[in-house]
Amino acid sequence: MKMKAWVLHGINDLRYETIADPVISAREVLVSVKAAGICGSDIPRIYQTGAHTHPLIPGHEFAGVVTGIGAEVDTAWMGARVGVFPLIPCKECAPCKKKQYEMCRNYSYLGSRRDGGFAECVAVPADNLIRLPDNVTYEEAAMLEPMAVAVHAMRKVAPLESERIAICGLGTIGLFLLMFLLESGRKNILAIGNKEFQRQMAVKLGLAEECYCDSKSQDVDKWLTERTGGSGTDVFFECVGRNETITQAVRLTGAAGRIMLVGNPATDMKLDKEVYWKILRNQLTVMGTWNSSFTHDREDDWHYVLDRLKDNRIAPAELITHRFALTDLYRGFEVMRDKSEEYGKIMGINPHTTMNGKNIS
Repeated sequence: MKMKAWVLHGINDLRYETIADPVISAREVLVSVKAAGICGSDIPRIYQTGAHTHPLIPGHEFAGVVTGIGAEVDTAWMGARVGVFPLIPCKECAPCKKKQYEMCRNYSYLGSRRDGGFAECVAVPADNLIRLPDNVTYEEAAMLEPMAVAVHAMRKVAPLESERIAICGLGTIGLFLLMFLLESGRKNILAIGNKEFQRQMAVKLGLAEECYCDSKSQDVDKWLTERTGGSGTDVFFECVGRNETITQAVRLTGAAGRIMLVGNPATDMKLDKEVYWKILRNQLTVMGTWNSSFTHDREDDWHYVLDRLKDNRIAPAELITHRFALTDLYRGFEVMRDKSEEYGKIMGINPHTTMNGKNIS
C-alpha cells in the first residue's frame, strides 16, 4: 500500500511524495493521521539544521485513528481515536526506571529521530497512545503535546495563588501556559509579548489588558518594576530562549523568587558576573524544563490536559489561525519561516476531517 507524506531529504529539501505505508512491529499500531500541528521547532529542522537522520517525515504534534495493530497489541486499540506522545523512551536508563520518561537518556522521537505525523499514516508504539474522549476533537488532541509541555512547566514551579507571575514570550507554549495558569485560578499574572496577535489572544484567554506588555513599544523593565512595586515577580516563566530575556528574568525576579526556563535556546547563553551575583544575592531558584510527563497514570501531564479538555474547561482551538490540507501544508511551513503574516497554531488536517477537527469519514 502507498501513502502521501512530506519527506525531509536534507536541509531545505522537503518533498511531498508517494511512499510505502509504514510497516509496524509487534508492539506498534498504525495511526491514520486526522490532524497535525506545526511546531516552531519544525521550522529550523526543515530549513536550517536538518533532522537526526534522512530521509525523515517530520511532525510530532498529531492525532488520529488506529487502523492497524501489531501482533502483541491489545485488539481494543483497533479503531480507537488517539492522541500520541511523541517521545519514545528506552525504558532502561535511570530516569526511565523512575518513570521520568521525559528525561530519558536514550530516547527516540517521532518526527525528529523517526518518521512522524506529516503523513497519512504513522507507525506508533502502542505505549505512546492515549485514548480520546468522544467530545475531544482531533485538532484539540493534536495540541496535547504543546499543552502538556506548558502544564509540565507550570506544575514543576507550582506558583501559589498569592504569588506574582510573569510570562515572557507568548508563542504557542507561552499562550498555553497562560491558559492553564488562568484555569488553575492564578490571577496575578503579567505577560510580555511582541505581536498584536499575542495581545489579542492573551486578552481573549482572560488576561486583563493592562497586564500585557508589548516589548516592541514598551520598556519591559520599567513596566514590570512599576507593576510589582519595585520588588519583582515571585515566579518568572522564560519562554523565549534568548540570552537577553534570561538575563531580564534574573533582573526582574524578586528575592527568593523562582525562574522557570521553558524556551528552547535560540542563542548561546552567557552568564555575566552581575547576573550571577543577582542569582546569589536574591537566592533565586533557576529551573529548566523540557517535554512533559506521560506515564499512563491519571496524575501525569497528558491526563491533566485531557481531563480539562473533556470537561470543556479550556479552549485551545481558539489559538488555531490557519488550517491546511496535507497537500498544502507547505504553505504553513512558509508562513512560519517567513513570518509573512500573524499566526498562532497552524494545523494540517486530513481531507476526511471537518474544519473543527471532528472525524466524518
